[in-house]
Amino acid sequence: MTDAIKRVVIVGGGTAGWNAAALFARTLGKVISITLVESDEIGIVGVGEATIPPIINFNNALGFDEAEFLRATQGSIKLGIQFENWGNAGDSYMHAFGNIGKDFAFCGFHHFWLRSQQEGIESDYWDFSLNYQTARKNKFAKLNHIPGTQLPGISYAYHFDAGLYAQYLRNYCEHSGVTRVEGMIKRAHQHSETGFIESVELESGQLIEGDLFIDCSGFRGLLIEQVLETGYEDWSHWLPCDRALAVPTESNGTIKPYTRSIAHTAGWQWNIPLQHRTGNGHVYCSAYMSDDEAARTLLQHVEGAPLAEPRSIPFKTGRRRKQWHKNCVAFGLASGFLEPLESTSIHLVQSGLRRLVQHFPHNGIKPAEVDEFNRQSQVEFEKIRDFIIMHYKVNARTDSQFWIDCRNMDIPDSLQHRLELFKTSGKVFKEGDELFQEIAWQQVLIGQGLVPSDYHPLADSISREQLAGLMADLKSLVAGASDNCARHEEFLLSCGVQLDG
Repeated sequence: MTDAIKRVVIVGGGTAGWNAAALFARTLGKVISITLVESDEIGIVGVGEATIPPIINFNNALGFDEAEFLRATQGSIKLGIQFENWGNAGDSYMHAFGNIGKDFAFCGFHHFWLRSQQEGIESDYWDFSLNYQTARKNKFAKLNHIPGTQLPGISYAYHFDAGLYAQYLRNYCEHSGVTRVEGMIKRAHQHSETGFIESVELESGQLIEGDLFIDCSGFRGLLIEQVLETGYEDWSHWLPCDRALAVPTESNGTIKPYTRSIAHTAGWQWNIPLQHRTGNGHVYCSAYMSDDEAARTLLQHVEGAPLAEPRSIPFKTGRRRKQWHKNCVAFGLASGFLEPLESTSIHLVQSGLRRLVQHFPHNGIKPAEVDEFNRQSQVEFEKIRDFIIMHYKVNARTDSQFWIDCRNMDIPDSLQHRLELFKTSGKVFKEGDELFQEIAWQQVLIGQGLVPSDYHPLADSISREQLAGLMADLKSLVAGASDNCARHEEFLLSCGVQLDG
């Protein structure tokens, strides 16, 4: 294919499709035409209501006003994810965004904290997390630094209604030159020699031609799999949960600025507080729990009255063997699925779209560009996969066979290496553009009870008295900064949000 890439056709709307249209319109709208095809008859999964901090940069790139965005999506602030029952039943810790303690040049703060524990200096690791201390007080403020210091401030993301988010993106796109076509796709037409997709045909008979096709058709993979037969790499032997039940409930009291992930006997439950309701869901393994039992477990643990019947979402964890194949690139559920334990679904869409813009073809689609895009996509998926597997592997529960089997399962060599390194030395590393920082690995591992047997020798470079003073000073700074933040609801009200009561 040697012709210039001028016509982009996006198949499917929802979060993935409208994110694609929005970013293409913003970055390439002057050099390509963008058509999005969707049918109102096809529902969207639409349970991706929690995000991670990189969404701030994506929104800024699109020029979104934060207050307007929060109003339009019934959004709230997210400072981290509280994990309950993941180590032992009854345990709780938070994977908080942002920094913990004070950065040192050649070893992380947690090495000093590990030494302080051996020295008998009492503290909790999260005493030094501004995000955690602010979250547990149900507060929030936009702080770049802890006042009076150079210590990093608060890092945050959002909770929002996924359906309203897609509508917000659609409105943006329709004011940015994107053409939306309503209709059900009947078939795709391919070039007889290359196999490249030339057009999609709607049930009405309308043909929509394109040079590059973006598959955002959900689990079906309408183009990437049903037409191009790209293949799927199944990861369910590492991530055995294969079902989710989702149900919205009435808001019940304070809008907490964090997600809750509550482990049950064969999976876990999410709790995501929005302005107008709470999003809930139960991710579970059907080999260990029936659908009826999963529904009962979910409804027994929600805090407000259900606003609908639980909706079932079957899935298989894994990824397409190629996210970009011929002249089709898949995003969202069409590209693969990692359960929403760390709220990475929307991020994978947006990160992949940024990657495609960087590798966007000009005069024809070149194999080297496709290969590099696919290589980077595979690395990103696999690094996130390992981080999610870690939660299951590093558990100490003995109350159900599911958790025992997860603890005893074989894991990827890449993850096994990380766990051994941390267990024996306290050291953790981040490779290249890997999503999760060292601090994220530390929090989950320490939070679930994997405390290293050693620490970095630099932590011995100060006296015990200096170490105790460092811990006390940092703890006081964090506590004071979190105390001075406004209530989460006050911040939302300052954005023009209308809260009940």
